[in-house]
Amino acid sequence: MPPDMEEDPATPKARRVGALSGLVAASVGVLVLALLRLFLEVPSPPELIGDRLGARVPVRPFLDLIGIFGSYGRLKAFSVFSVLFGTLVLGAVAGAAYAGMLERHRDRGVAVGARTGVSRRGVVVVGFAVWLAWLLSVAAFWPLLASYDRGAPGRTARTVNSGGLLLGMVVAATTLVLAYRSLISRPEGQEAAGRPVGRRALLAGGVGLGAAVATGGVLQRLYARSTFGYDGQEYNGAIEPVTPIDRFYVVTQNLVDPEVRRDAWQLEIGGDVVQRRVYDFEAISGLSPVIQESTLACISNPVGGGLMSNAVWKGVPLRQLLEEAGPKPGVVDVVFHGADGYTDTFPLEKAMDETTLVAYEVNGQPLPRRHGFPARIIVPGLYGEKNVKWVNRIELSTSQEEGFYEQQGWGPNFVVNTQSRFTAPVFDQPLPVAPVVLSGTAFGGDRGVSKVEVSVDDGATWQGATITYPGSRLTWSLWSYTWVPTRPGEHRLVVRTVDGGGTPQVSEDRTSGPEGATGLHRIVAMLG
Repeated sequence: MPPDMEEDPATPKARRVGALSGLVAASVGVLVLALLRLFLEVPSPPELIGDRLGARVPVRPFLDLIGIFGSYGRLKAFSVFSVLFGTLVLGAVAGAAYAGMLERHRDRGVAVGARTGVSRRGVVVVGFAVWLAWLLSVAAFWPLLASYDRGAPGRTARTVNSGGLLLGMVVAATTLVLAYRSLISRPEGQEAAGRPVGRRALLAGGVGLGAAVATGGVLQRLYARSTFGYDGQEYNGAIEPVTPIDRFYVVTQNLVDPEVRRDAWQLEIGGDVVQRRVYDFEAISGLSPVIQESTLACISNPVGGGLMSNAVWKGVPLRQLLEEAGPKPGVVDVVFHGADGYTDTFPLEKAMDETTLVAYEVNGQPLPRRHGFPARIIVPGLYGEKNVKWVNRIELSTSQEEGFYEQQGWGPNFVVNTQSRFTAPVFDQPLPVAPVVLSGTAFGGDRGVSKVEVSVDDGATWQGATITYPGSRLTWSLWSYTWVPTRPGEHRLVVRTVDGGGTPQVSEDRTSGPEGATGLHRIVAMLG
C-alpha cells in the first residue's frame, strides 16, 4: 500500500489495549447486572435472551437439545455461560473498535487529549452506541420487561427493568473509556499512540480480575437461589394419596424463580372487559374460599414418569373474578401472565369452569416460592404448563392467543391424556418367587378413573387391580394388585386404565411432544 496508507505500527498495540479495556468493561457491566438481579430482581440478560429465544425453538429441536445435554437444567446452564462468554467477547471487540476509532481520529487530526487518550467525538460515539443498544434491547425484550419478580405492577416493572439494563450498559461504557485512557501512555505533546504502561495494565487487569471474582461470588449466591437444585424434581418411590409439598414435582423455565413480596403483589384483570379490576392479596384471600383436591401432570412427563403429583388447593374460583370484571362479547381466550414473564392461555369456557381456581394455599399452607407464591392458577384437566405460577395479570381477548410453550409448537390440545404407571416395588433388583404387591397411580385428567388392569404376561391376559384410593374426578387414583408368580426368570408387566367416562387409555406409543405422551407403562421384573 502507499506509504501514506500504511497502518501505524502503534495501532495494533492500541487495539490490543482496547480489547483488554473492553474485557474489563464487560466484566464490570456483568457484575452490575448480577447485583441488580440479586438485590432488585431485575432480570439478567441470560434470562431475557433465554425466554425470548426459547419460545421460538420448535418442540422437536427443543426436546432434542434437552436430550443432548441430559436435562433441561444443563441446557439452561449452558445458555447462561454462553451468554456470559459472548458478553466478554463482545466487550473485547467493542474495546478494540473503540481504540481503532481513536487512532483513526489521530491520523485525521481530530483533537484527542494528549495525556488522556479521549476524544470528544469518541465519547459521543460511545454514548450513541449505548443509547442505540439500550433502545434495541428494550424493543426486543419489551413483553418480558413488564414482569418484576417482587410483584410490582407492569408500568413500574418496565421502568425498573429498563433502567437496570441502561445502568449496566452505561457503567460498562464508562469503564471502557476510563480503562483505555488509563492504559494508553502518551508523553506530553505527543499525538502518536503509545503503549500501555505496565503498572497501569496490571492495575486494569486487577480491576477486571476483581470484577470477575466479585461476579463469581454474586453468581454463587444467585446459584443458591436458582432452580438447578429442584427443576425436574419427580415424585417417585412411596406414593401417598396427597403428595407432601416438599416432594411435589417441579418444572420451571426459569433460571431463578420469582421471589414475590405478598405486600407488593397485585392481580390485574384486564383486556376485553367491561371494567378493569385489580386485587391485592388481602382482597383475594378475603373472598369465600374453595378447597379442592386436584392432580397436576407435566406435558413433558414420559410414560411411567414421575412429573405428576396430587395436592389439596385453597383459593377462589376464577369465574368469580372474571364475572366482576365483565367479559365483553366475543371473548374467546384468557391470557395469564406470571411475575417471571411466563404466559399461557386457555379458552374462556375453561376459565369459567367452577373447578378453575386462583389458589393461594396448598396442603393447608401458603404456596411455597417454587410453586407460585403468593398465587397461581389451578385448572384441572389441562397439563401443568396451563396452571400458571406467580400469576399477576389476566387478560381476556377476543382473538386466539399463544403462550410461551404454544409459541414453541406444543399443543394445540392440552387435555391430560389418561395414564397409569407402576410405582412399587423396586424393579431394579431381583424379586423373590413369592407373592408380590404391585402398586401405582392412574390418572384421567378431570374425567376420573373407573378401572385399572394389570398384565403379568406382556399383555396376553389382564386382571383387575384394586383401587385403594379412588380420589375424585379431578385427582389420580392409587391401585394395587397382588401377583403370585409361579416361576423364576424374566416377566414383562403392563398396566392400563379406563377413565371415568369409560374411555380406555391410549395404548399407542407417542412421545410427550407436542400433546403429551401416550402408551402403556411396561416393566421387566426379574424373579429368583
